[in-house]
Amino acid sequence: MSNYNVNNSTVNTLLSWIEQGIVAIPEIQRPFVWKASKVRDLLDSLYKDYPVGYIITWQNPDARLKDGTVSQGKKILIDGQQRVTALMAAISGQEVVDNNYKKKPIKIAFNPQEEKFEVQNSAILKDKKWIPDIAKIFQEGFSTYKFIKEYCDEYPDVDPDKLSEIIQRLIQIKHSSIGIIELSHTLDIETVTEIFIRINSAGVNLSQADFAMSKISVNDKFEGPLIRKTIDYFSHLIKSPAIFDNIRNNDVKFSATDNFNKIKWVKDYNTNIYEPSYSDVLRVAFTFKFLRGPISNLVSLLSGRDFETRGYREEIIENSFYELNDGVLKFIDETNFKRFIMIIKSAGVIHAKLIRSQNALNFAYALFLLLRERNISGSDINRIVRKWLVISILTERYSGSAESMFDFDIKRFASQEDPMDYVGTVEAGELSDAYWENILTANLDTSVTSSPYFNLFLMAQIYDKDYAFLSKSITVQQVIEERGDVHHLFPKRYLQKNGFNNRGEYNQIANYVYTEQVVNLAIKDQAPNEYMEKVNLQIDDKQFRIGEINDSEQLRDNMRMNCVPESIFNAGFQDYKLFLEERRHLMSQKIRRFYESL
Repeated sequence: MSNYNVNNSTVNTLLSWIEQGIVAIPEIQRPFVWKASKVRDLLDSLYKDYPVGYIITWQNPDARLKDGTVSQGKKILIDGQQRVTALMAAISGQEVVDNNYKKKPIKIAFNPQEEKFEVQNSAILKDKKWIPDIAKIFQEGFSTYKFIKEYCDEYPDVDPDKLSEIIQRLIQIKHSSIGIIELSHTLDIETVTEIFIRINSAGVNLSQADFAMSKISVNDKFEGPLIRKTIDYFSHLIKSPAIFDNIRNNDVKFSATDNFNKIKWVKDYNTNIYEPSYSDVLRVAFTFKFLRGPISNLVSLLSGRDFETRGYREEIIENSFYELNDGVLKFIDETNFKRFIMIIKSAGVIHAKLIRSQNALNFAYALFLLLRERNISGSDINRIVRKWLVISILTERYSGSAESMFDFDIKRFASQEDPMDYVGTVEAGELSDAYWENILTANLDTSVTSSPYFNLFLMAQIYDKDYAFLSKSITVQQVIEERGDVHHLFPKRYLQKNGFNNRGEYNQIANYVYTEQVVNLAIKDQAPNEYMEKVNLQIDDKQFRIGEINDSEQLRDNMRMNCVPESIFNAGFQDYKLFLEERRHLMSQKIRRFYESL
């Protein structure tokens, strides 16, 4: 059997297939993102009989029903959604949904004297030379004869025969040829993805989550559109609560569902820690409910794929949609989501910038939901999720082949009678003394400020409620929340003046510490031994010069919580590299204590 068929159809036929449901658009999978000018250009190309690219569809497999009959699968539109939506807007007069979920028309005007298309505007509406909205030309009952007569009465110099020819050519847009590549249902998701990437001239990479959303969207029988909308609206609301009214007003049908009520809470909630996209929602729900990692498996299951017989069965489709729906509802549940965020915060994560790996958060939430499903005690859930999140960051566990690691880890957590046993197994294998003493210390030797290891150090400081450097009242957490300064313990300009001109040298993360702005300004470009001498003086004479510490014990505590070696009291540029080594070791020890106390 061929992997695909290539056919030519017409714009009119394609639009009728969509109206009849033969070809299904994954509704609002992506809002309409084309500018109106691009719609205009598409119409102009069709008018001039230029090629406009191929539409790609993917045939859903025929599933065998319980009574032995066969249910014929729909064709899913996987590439060309923007073009088709543009045609439906311009020709059929349908409104589109923008990025903020507002419905709006796209009206394309046509000047038959110049044979020119333009986006409708106020000037065009005042100029009778223009047809202000070409959709009227394609409406049933449009009279070409009447239009030509009225137009020529307005403009007597226009040749009615030529005008008739132009209007007929405009109407012929509906009969313009458009290529359709139909991919076989026998193709696996990886092959479909590869074909899409190779054939798409714009170079847009459609992810496997997009294909899964397409499969979900077109299955009316098992509430697919409802599941898809729940995922899509939730993921947009969590980022932009202001679009709530647009969703409620523009999708009245969904607004009347119980699912809409279950995501209402998001409009009044604000988190800058975990803002999952639709693919994140899909991945988490799938991983925890199906105990699998690869999203391609979900696509197969939603198609009814029996992995043993390699056939397709209706009951597999039904069960897969039921389980996925349950997983999505548990993901969006207000209690679940807010409790997960509290656990993450209790591990020192107070801002999204402290977690570079979205996959680490995704798996942590999948793990939380799995443990909740298994009725593990609340205190154990808190401890396991916190520890696993930090393990994931420490080992960059999900930075490579994330799906295979998701698959591996979720299966093992599910199979353990006590999930903490699996945490202990990974600890023993990957967090040995050698890791803490050597590997982590080496990982801290970097100038990348977004380094997960520096973020772990900050998480440890937040967890310990540490004060900012040379402060006794302002915490590291408060400085981060208020976008305070990251200070160079060996000031950058001081190092540059003494031969350290490479950014990779003076911007080492072991040279960074959070301070109040007033402390940073007071230090300026002084050598460490100079400004620390002033701190010592204020301890003796109680005259504040730098910061607010005037007690030797407070100073030692502050240096300890910021992992600043005591060698700083005598340190000059010649001691810089040795200082960095000392501080990396202290930072590594702090991160270890933090992890072990979770």
